[in-house]
Amino acid sequence: MFCVKKVLNNNVLIAEDGLEEEVILIGKGIGFNRKKGESISNDLVEKLFVLRNEKERQNYIKLLPQMDETLLKTIIDAIAIIRNRSNAILNEQVHVALTDHILFAVTRLMKGLEIKNPFLIETKALYPVEYEIGEDVVEFINQSLDIQLPEGEIGFIALHVHSAISDKSISDINKYSTLISKLIEVIEDQLQIKISQESINYIRLIRHLRYTIDRVLNGEYVEEPVKIRNLLKMEYPTCYNLSWKLIKIMQQTLKKEVYEAEAVYLTMHLQRLNNKFE
Repeated sequence: MFCVKKVLNNNVLIAEDGLEEEVILIGKGIGFNRKKGESISNDLVEKLFVLRNEKERQNYIKLLPQMDETLLKTIIDAIAIIRNRSNAILNEQVHVALTDHILFAVTRLMKGLEIKNPFLIETKALYPVEYEIGEDVVEFINQSLDIQLPEGEIGFIALHVHSAISDKSISDINKYSTLISKLIEVIEDQLQIKISQESINYIRLIRHLRYTIDRVLNGEYVEEPVKIRNLLKMEYPTCYNLSWKLIKIMQQTLKKEVYEAEAVYLTMHLQRLNNKFE
């Protein structure tokens, strides 16, 4: 049993569970004519989630009047798809962040507006599992609402999926995507090459850069092969110096130390890439 604390609309209310924890309850007509303090039985609840953070709860409440019943149900079911497909405990902020994003995307579409996704290809390569989930979510939304969201929305939703799974903020994820794009620009400029975004070389490069960034953020120590470092420094000075230039950019952006061993592995990757263009 749940105890009603506040009715948000006919289908959504805030209640208190048996542990005196506030929960969001969703069900068709669950809030109709309900009064504060009234009991709600479990069989009336279709969906339940917890928003422990007061700010997140208030932000969610502000979004509700902007949605009709069909859109709200679609978004809630979309989050359920993400939870089931990822088989992970999602950061509770996904309820607010994804609701806000899908509401904005659908509203934008109805007005004939479209926002381009500058990181679509990078997102697909960096987060392939999340991207597949994003494809399923967009397909579900399109069928449920009889609309046609553009392909770029798959990438945006994939980032929200990654954010919910990894517990990283969207702003940080976007910052890392921007950093990778900047690093690739430097690589292309220094090696005087142009890497096709559709090529396997591009995918391998951005994944290598992503894993490097992840190790730096997690403070993972990488053993440095000194003999290989000296050999690479002597044999491939262009790529070795470029690797250090990239590392300095990472350090400035991430505000974290990058272990010297990363320069060795980055040099080897850059040299293999450079050989393909010679």
